[in-house]
This record gives sequence, C-alpha cells and structure tokens, in this order.
Amino acid sequence: MPLPITALYAALLALIILALGINVTVHRVKLHVAIGDGGNPEMLRMIRLHGNAIEYVPLALTLMSLYELNGGLPVALHVAGIALIAGRATQTWGMWSTGMTTKGRQIGQSLTWLSIGALAVLNLSRII
Repeated sequence: MPLPITALYAALLALIILALGINVTVHRVKLHVAIGDGGNPEMLRMIRLHGNAIEYVPLALTLMSLYELNGGLPVALHVAGIALIAGRATQTWGMWSTGMTTKGRQIGQSLTWLSIGALAVLNLSRII
C-alpha cells in the first residue's frame, strides 16, 4: 500500500537531517575537530542539533506511516507533518547561535513532542 503523505514528510525531513549532518562536517573542518566535540561549545551545539533530529524524527515517521497504513485521516497526517517540520526548523533556528535555552528551542521541541504525542494518540484511536 502506498504511503504518499508519509513519503512527502519523510523526504522533507530527510533533507533537513542531511543538511544538519553536512553542517556538522563543515563545522568539524572549520573548527579542526576530528572526533567528538573537541571541547568546543559550538561544535557540541551542531552535533546536538543533528542528534536531536535523529532521535525524534524516525519515531515520528514510524507513527505517521502506521497511521497512514491503518487508514488514518490525511488532514491529521498533514497537520502532524507540518508541525514536525516547523518544530525541527524552529529548534534549529533557536539553537544555532547559542547554547542557552531560547524561545525558538522551546517551541521547536514542544512542536516535535506534540507531533509525536498526537500521532501516538491517533494510532491508538485506530486500534482501540
């Protein structure tokens, strides 16, 4: 069964994760850090931006695909997908230039958690 909605958001989120991964490599070269963060707070931030996306996006996409496979509402998938992309972009923006907690970082992470929570509830509603 095709999953066109999940495929759309998976592709967009893959591009975000790819960009974040490339950014880590660019910073490694710029800051002369071969492994780890080299004790550099900027390098650590770039690693965590990428790592945070890697930690949350696969779970969200798994929940999206299961919901779509089980005949979930397309509008719910789009709302969750848009919120997830907005969350990832907002968190990246909020964390890019400072290690301090910012509104962008808080809003971005909240949107990510909200998307995952909503998708979990939506999946439960399909099977209960």
